[in-house]
Amino acid sequence: MKVRSTLAVLWLLASACATSSSSLSSSSLSSSSRPPSAEDARFTALLEEDWERNLREYPTMATYVGDLRYNDRLTDESFEAIARRKQELQALSGRLKTVDRSRLSAAHQLNYDLFLRNVASGLEGQRFPEEYLPISQLGGVHDQMAELAQIAPKRTVKDIQDFVKRLRAVPLMVDQSIALMRKGLEAGVTPPRVTLRDVAGLIRNQIVESPEQSPVYRALFEGFPPSLKEEEPRLRAEVATALREAVVPSYRKLLAFFEADYYPRARESIAMSALPDGAAWYAYRVKEMTTTDLSPEAIHQLGQAEVKRILTEMEKVKEEAGFKGSVQQFAQFLLKEPRFAFRSREELLMTYRDLTKRLDPALPKLFRTLPRLTYGVLPVPAYSEKTVPAGYYMPGSLEAGRAGYFFVNTYDLPSRSKWMVDALVLHETVPGHHFQVSLAQEQGEVPSFRRHGFYGAFVEGWGLYAESLGYELGVYQDPYAKFGRLASEMLRAIRLVVDTGLHSQGWTREQALAFFRENSGEPEHDIVVEVDRYIVNPGQALCYKVGELKIQELRAWAARELGPRFDVRTFHDVVLRSGALPLPVLERHVKAWGAQAQTAP
Repeated sequence: MKVRSTLAVLWLLASACATSSSSLSSSSLSSSSRPPSAEDARFTALLEEDWERNLREYPTMATYVGDLRYNDRLTDESFEAIARRKQELQALSGRLKTVDRSRLSAAHQLNYDLFLRNVASGLEGQRFPEEYLPISQLGGVHDQMAELAQIAPKRTVKDIQDFVKRLRAVPLMVDQSIALMRKGLEAGVTPPRVTLRDVAGLIRNQIVESPEQSPVYRALFEGFPPSLKEEEPRLRAEVATALREAVVPSYRKLLAFFEADYYPRARESIAMSALPDGAAWYAYRVKEMTTTDLSPEAIHQLGQAEVKRILTEMEKVKEEAGFKGSVQQFAQFLLKEPRFAFRSREELLMTYRDLTKRLDPALPKLFRTLPRLTYGVLPVPAYSEKTVPAGYYMPGSLEAGRAGYFFVNTYDLPSRSKWMVDALVLHETVPGHHFQVSLAQEQGEVPSFRRHGFYGAFVEGWGLYAESLGYELGVYQDPYAKFGRLASEMLRAIRLVVDTGLHSQGWTREQALAFFRENSGEPEHDIVVEVDRYIVNPGQALCYKVGELKIQELRAWAARELGPRFDVRTFHDVVLRSGALPLPVLERHVKAWGAQAQTAP
């Protein structure tokens, strides 16, 4: 999943995932014949009221989840609006305490516990000024409109005119972002300067001489519906005028501020612990991202152990391939071997698209329930391809009539190899992110905040677990594909070591790069992108391995406890059909199912 920019709204709003897991009762995970109560209705009304408020407050989030009522607005990021939202969260916490949990049905007790956890986490996070960081090399104010243009509806004249209103609001959005960045400079809260070196170029990618050259314009009119053919010239003119008069001048203003004031004064340090209250901020993010109480030191040691284990597995695959030399030499051989090279960007795209379609008919072997929403594969937009990873997933929406999309990076073609394809497709599409996110959205019996929730350790942990299913799906056909799968897993193990090393153990950027080079076969460009990603988005990289290990542990437990009664398709249903969950809640959920399955006829 894309981990920064507009999608972060869903992450931070819908599922701030911290606070003690002990507050979640196992009784709320079991079935109950108790009929809905008056307290259920009161609590449901509170949930619906809060969801509606969030859609109004965060109109870009509303667009992503498929609610089109606020498509003519952008989020108000003024100091006044930010302060008001913090006060409203305090008030919501007070109202939530008036709900009598003991009078709720079992299903609503789980909803209550998760909602309470999210609210408590949001309150805890208010001490940390995340709003001072609206821009980074991974995304932000400079590319938000181009990203929105990719997913904005384009079926009616009103759809386009709504987007024009958003374009007209860009000057205010930029001014508010600059004000937040100035406040961040005063407080000493900025991204590390080393990670900002390419951001001026990213802003320039949005500053065009002709509106028709804008990434916004191209995305908005790509695949324009024939039904609007008569209106198309007028709508194109309106978009072009808004870009020329409002958007491009605002980005020029942003670029001038960034180059003259922001970049020169950005902090030299790289660790989050170097920020004001930074050690507590990092501890909060670790707890939020992993949904556990694991300390940074414990995660660091876990990562070291996983790196050693995966290296042993890589040695076996290297021997299977008949290669004489070290694992690192084998990785370099694979990167340089012509038979694994793509001859063009088009061949790369077609290779990824072919595998996604070959995967679809194999899924029923492992899953009883399949999502209805379709997905496609697109290249990472040129305006951001230099600074983002090898691929990411953008969720779709049945409500909005929008498919999910896997964006694959075609930049620096020599660094992309065919043996990397299988694991990345499994992670980002099916049975990975597209499968899990779409299935969660389609659980109509659970509240909206859960259908669109994003607990990082669950979502990214599932994506990494999905890569391991490639063996059962018949994807990894030779030792090179198997090595690609292990290289992908190694990347996630290295993240545990490097992220905690950088932000809690005093590692330098050079140490992080050196550890990466020593233990992975990643291309140099990808290593630099990865390390700078961990520097600028602390804690997020911990989600993958922590979550995957828990899911693997629960599957092994269920298979051991149930013996011949174990059915992997049912296990996957149990894991996925409740939507994303914090890991302690997932564990109780699976074990409650296991206990019932042991005694069932």
